[in-house]
Amino acid sequence: MLNLLSVQRVSLPPAGPLTVPLAAEQQSAEVTDWAARLGWVAGLLLFIALVYWLMRQGWKWRGSLQSDLPELPTAPDDPGTAKLTMTGRYHGSTTAGQWLDRIVAHGLGARSRAELTLTDAGLDVVRPGANDFFIPAARLREARLDKGIAGKVLAEGGLLIVTWEHGGRLIDSGFRSDRSAEHTAWVEAVNFMNQFITANQTGTAHQSATTPRTSTTEGPAR
Repeated sequence: MLNLLSVQRVSLPPAGPLTVPLAAEQQSAEVTDWAARLGWVAGLLLFIALVYWLMRQGWKWRGSLQSDLPELPTAPDDPGTAKLTMTGRYHGSTTAGQWLDRIVAHGLGARSRAELTLTDAGLDVVRPGANDFFIPAARLREARLDKGIAGKVLAEGGLLIVTWEHGGRLIDSGFRSDRSAEHTAWVEAVNFMNQFITANQTGTAHQSATTPRTSTTEGPAR
């Protein structure tokens, strides 16, 4: 009975020698290599600065290529009664039909808030903090809905694109109203204005071509 009830004792080492190394290992902190970390941060900042500098140089180079573009027209003193008004954003201008060929001359490349007013005289674009410009009615070509311009992509029909002529070049300018439901009315109004002006110009030219010229024959001088 004593042999069956006997319990074998296992001797354990003292707690002190094991707990001390474990505690010391838990309390040890990883040493930070500040020199390497600062080097990485400085390298990243230099890379960002280089990219920004290259972008500015590309912007200036593109502007120099477009230096032949004349100064933008300004609004007349009395443009007439407003047909439509709109507040929203100006998203840039490009060569007509080429939504990535950005035009940066005369501040047209800067995105900004915009206030648009359409009158019989043309389209007045007021941009707080950027250059304002005016598109005479005779230079308006068309308006349409699109989704992208100058690298900016929105939902289908999210942009109002106005095509106009300036300095012998067709330009697409993109706007987005604070109330996108207004875009359709602007497309209809601009296109109607263009058709009306074109019809009047064609009618005048046709009338001039068909009007007979009167000629006088002078007799010999006496």
